Amino acid sequence: MTIAVIDYGMGNLHSVAKALEHLTKEAVIITRAPDDIRNASRVILPGQGAMRDCMGELERTELTGIVQEMLDDADKPLLGICVGQQMLQQSSEENGGIQCLSYLGGEVKRFPSDMQQHGERLKVPHMGWNHVAQHHSHALWEGIPDNERFYFVHSYYVKAANDADVFGTVHYGDITAHVATGRDATFAVQFHPEKSAAMGLKLLANFIRWTP
Repeated sequence: MTIAVIDYGMGNLHSVAKALEHLTKEAVIITRAPDDIRNASRVILPGQGAMRDCMGELERTELTGIVQEMLDDADKPLLGICVGQQMLQQSSEENGGIQCLSYLGGEVKRFPSDMQQHGERLKVPHMGWNHVAQHHSHALWEGIPDNERFYFVHSYYVKAANDADVFGTVHYGDITAHVATGRDATFAVQFHPEKSAAMGLKLLANFIRWTP
């Protein structure tokens, strides 16, 4: 049994791998070999930085097809992290509009630069700890209290097209961001579980045990 962390040159690959190795005796590999990804028992799609760069690197490394294949496999657990969540949506408004993987129908939108709360301007990017409200129940929330805190670093957020795809939300100013989304064997989060202390490790442990 193997957990494959997809290496297309973007994301905290080694941090995610080390967190997984702490939780399981299964082999954890960082790979861009399609057969390794295809034969893995479960898959991690990380991401960090600009959407244009992430989508571009996925295409350059010729991994777009295998990622689409894994998304279409209703029995293969896949976890998207940070931009790995955003990439699953229909499109991003970054750089005037970028087509994403279109697994889910949502949009990726930028936080307004003039947001305020209690008379003070909120910082963009949204960086640090925030409370995640569990919108629908899911196996990956098992043992994690509602409104637990997780660690974020992002300027863009997901606005899902379908309520059924939303599993967690965060309020930042007057924005409700859909920070946990998924469908079938795919679950994706905007926050970094590998940087979110005990509750982040709990979510990763739930993913390792998850049988969709």
